[in-house]
Amino acid sequence: MRENNQVSALVKILTDFAVSTLAYFFIGYTIAYDHNFFAPATELTGQQSYGLVKFFFLLTFAVAIPAIVSGGVAERARFYPMLCCSFLVVAIIYPFFEGLVWNGNYGAQQWLTDTFGAPSHDFAGSVVVLAVGGWIGLAAVILLGMRRGRIKNGQTHGFAPSNIPMLALGAWILAVGWFGFNVMSAQQINGISGLVALNSLMAMVGGTLVAMVLGRNDPGFIHNGPLAGLVAVCAGSDLMHPLGALAVGAVAAPRPVRGMGRDRLCRRPAGLRSRAYNQCPETVRGR
Repeated sequence: MRENNQVSALVKILTDFAVSTLAYFFIGYTIAYDHNFFAPATELTGQQSYGLVKFFFLLTFAVAIPAIVSGGVAERARFYPMLCCSFLVVAIIYPFFEGLVWNGNYGAQQWLTDTFGAPSHDFAGSVVVLAVGGWIGLAAVILLGMRRGRIKNGQTHGFAPSNIPMLALGAWILAVGWFGFNVMSAQQINGISGLVALNSLMAMVGGTLVAMVLGRNDPGFIHNGPLAGLVAVCAGSDLMHPLGALAVGAVAAPRPVRGMGRDRLCRRPAGLRSRAYNQCPETVRGR
């Protein structure tokens, strides 16, 4: 994101959250779980109190989808059309996939069990959240093309990060928040597992170190490495061994590094680089 577009991006983050909340509350949550919160307030504070907390937590997954897409199409989409797209994605597209995997809608999980002997396992959203957002962002980037100024004298040029300290701060905020994202995916206190926290940590470490080596200490590469590892480990963070999580993070990190480092050679549209860690690593573990 270049400096002259940062204010617009910051405004869009907040408005996306507001629009996505309405979309998920009125439509999306009902599609995914066949449940709504239109009962009287006295009933909501009684038996449905846990359901309200669950909705709030799952909303944080839902609003991540527009954020992923927004990063992919940065500087190439008008404000209000993007808000409309965010509403449609959170209201219909994302809840459809969410319901398939996390609620067994339309018999999808039962079909997988009958056909392959096991259901799809995505503990914290490698595929349901992050891959879906990456796929939507990929389609949008392909349709919109490159940002202005990317091609000079017939050659593709990358944009350097406009603010390295903010890049580092953002990566740290995401990484720290990811532990709550992953650990609390159990959605129940008695289901919380220290293994999930440790696996998230090991995947983050593996991604960071591999990105450091392959990216030759470049701050853009290094700060994408831990995020790639965390994305990749989400699906199986409750099952794998910590050494396996370390390997998953290490395998995932080269994808965004290669995607960003070879940008000039393959002439891929800007935005594919920013979505690299969402489109690729989840396939390492997501099923």
